[in-house]
Formats: sequence, C-alpha cells, structure tokens
Amino acid sequence: MKEKVVLAYSGGLDTSIIVPWLKENYDCEVIAVCADVGQGDDMEEVKQKAMASGADKIYVEDLKEEFVTEYLYKAIKSGAKYEGKYMLGTSFARPSIAKRLVEIAHKEGANYICHGCTGKGNDQVRFETGIASFDPAIKIIAPWRIWDIKSREDAIDYAEKRGIPLTVTKEKIYSRDKNLWHLSHEGGDLENPKNEHKKDLYQMTIHPEDVEDKPEYVKVYFEQGIPTKINGKALSPVELMEECNAIGGRNGIGVIDIFENRLVGMKSRGVYETPGGTLLYAAHEELERLTIDKQTAHFKQIVAIKYSELVYDGLWFTELREALDAFIDVTQKNVTGSVKLKLYKGNIMVASIDTPNALYDEGISSFGASELYDHKDSEGFIKLFSLPYKIKAMVKNKK
Repeated sequence: MKEKVVLAYSGGLDTSIIVPWLKENYDCEVIAVCADVGQGDDMEEVKQKAMASGADKIYVEDLKEEFVTEYLYKAIKSGAKYEGKYMLGTSFARPSIAKRLVEIAHKEGANYICHGCTGKGNDQVRFETGIASFDPAIKIIAPWRIWDIKSREDAIDYAEKRGIPLTVTKEKIYSRDKNLWHLSHEGGDLENPKNEHKKDLYQMTIHPEDVEDKPEYVKVYFEQGIPTKINGKALSPVELMEECNAIGGRNGIGVIDIFENRLVGMKSRGVYETPGGTLLYAAHEELERLTIDKQTAHFKQIVAIKYSELVYDGLWFTELREALDAFIDVTQKNVTGSVKLKLYKGNIMVASIDTPNALYDEGISSFGASELYDHKDSEGFIKLFSLPYKIKAMVKNKK
C-alpha cells in the first residue's frame, strides 16, 4: 500500500513542481491541501492545476474567517510589530494552515506532510513547529532541503520541462505571499540593498505618489479591542478586512521596505503591503491611548515586542502566547469606541476619538481651575520626586 503525503499546496512555483517531484522520487499518493486565507486565487483553477500536476486528491479549505477571528483579532489587540515595523502577515497565517494540515493528515491516514519552504526561510520553522505541536509523530518532507534544485531559476526550468504553467518568470522572479492581512515581496532585485523597490511591485496598494490629491476619512468602531464597524456599517470579519484593505490600498497606506533578522540567523529584505492592517493598528492604538492607564499601556508595549517575536518564530501554540493573550484581553476591556482617521497620500492622521471609557477629563487636564487638581499640590510632589537627585548632587558636591 502506498504511503500518503499531505502537501501544503498554493499553486505557486515551489509547490507546483513539488507534486511531480514527489511522484518521481517517492512511491506515494499526493494529497494537496490549499488553505484559502484570502490570497484571492481562483480556487477552481488551483484544483485543476494540482490535479494536472499529478496530485491524487486536493482539498481547498476556506480558513478566511478563522484567520481573522482567531489570529488577526489577536494581532490587532496585541499591537505586535516585529522589529518595530513588520506586521507579521505571513507569520499569523502559518499556524492555522499547519493545524489544518495535521487534521487532514489524520483524516487521510497520512504519515507525511510536505511543504515548499526553503531551507533559508522562517516558514519551514513555523510549519514544522506547528505540526509538531499537534502530532510529533508525523514525518516532514522538505524538498528544498534535499533536492538538486538550487535556485528559483532552476525551479522555473524544472516546471517548464514538465509543462507546468507558471505566473512567475525569470525577469519577475519575486517570491510572494498573499492573504487577507498582507502581501509580501522578496527576492529578485530586492536582494541588492542599493536598489529602490519599484512602483510596479504593488498589488494591494496604490503608490502614494499616484493617489488622488484629496484626503479620505474613515471611522473604525471597536468593541473591546475588536473592530466591528467601518463608517457606521457592521461587517462580517472577512468583509471588514476586505473593506479596510480597499480603503487603505487606494490611499497608499501600509507599505514598508525592511531588512529584518530572520529566525535562521540571516538578514533578509522584504517589501510588505498591509493596507487594512496598518489602518486598523493605527485606529486601535489611538483608542488605547485614551482608554488604558499609563502603567498598563507601558507594560503592554513590552508585551507587544515579546508577542511579535513569538509569532515571528513560529511559537503560536505555546502556553506563553496563551498567557500573553490573557493579559492582553484584560487590557482590552475598555477599548470600546470609534476612531476617525484622515488618510492622505500614504499618511494617517487622527481626526477624532469617541469613547465612553476615556481616561482623559477635559476639566482636569485643561489649564483652568479644577476641583480635583490644585496647582499648589505640584510643589510638594516635585520636592519628593526630585529628592533622590538632590541627595546625589549633595554627595557629589561634598566630594
């Protein structure tokens, strides 16, 4: 009886050639699994391509709503950005895909899971750590770590010899990953840090230089840190993300060009488009400024750094991540209200914030008189606050 191999299949360059490669090198049945996390592909075409490439069976799994509610909502509430910039679009998608791969492997009685991640990338770690978190007995096949193909150019040659249709060419050889949260671009001329990335790279976003010369306002409503309405309209989780992507995209919002420190030890360059996510992060952050106290807000910034590292490193299915989520959820109890943003040629400005839970009180914070604050009180406070530094100066002066 042939062994069954579950293949994480996208229909892109790498996974398209893996199907025939598995057939040529293993006596196995190939069960392709395409996880739809909002990449926008024609799934019927993906099915046909997988079967034409030699797959014995294909699953197309709609994970879009799960991706938003179980992962992206947590992203927004956490405020996590890897190394201060990257909003972790690829990283947040991998745990849900890994989980579903294991579920299908169990259903099919497969002992192997195969992925198309390169031996230099982070995704191999994210997939394999996620898979091991559910079933450590499943064996992994990672072709990029064992086959003779050494480059994307070699991979294109391999595909062309076997008549596999491709969208990538040797001229436009970027490695891309798209989902509801973002679109990443890596490789090609981006590998030289002297090269400015090109305008025609963008697919989700209009370049700020080409955006219409007028601002657009958008109002985002949050309920305990979770976005539920855009411009007063309640939307489903997937619809809300799509609407935010459309609004952010047409205003040139959310493109970064970053050299990041990969988990495997090297630096790499990525251009990331995250139009809707950037919009939601900005609105959420401003609402937090008005509803979370100082000590909690400052500690949450530290948590966001650790959270981003866990997600980036593929450590989603860990007790630490769950514990951090528990802390974050407590901080979000009062993060309810609406934020109006003004978008203009790639810039985001705050127009207004409306919340019943504001910790700001105009009567106290204004320059006028206040029952709760007497200007004279500050004198004693400053004397106590500055006392350690007075003592230090006195000791220094004696010497």
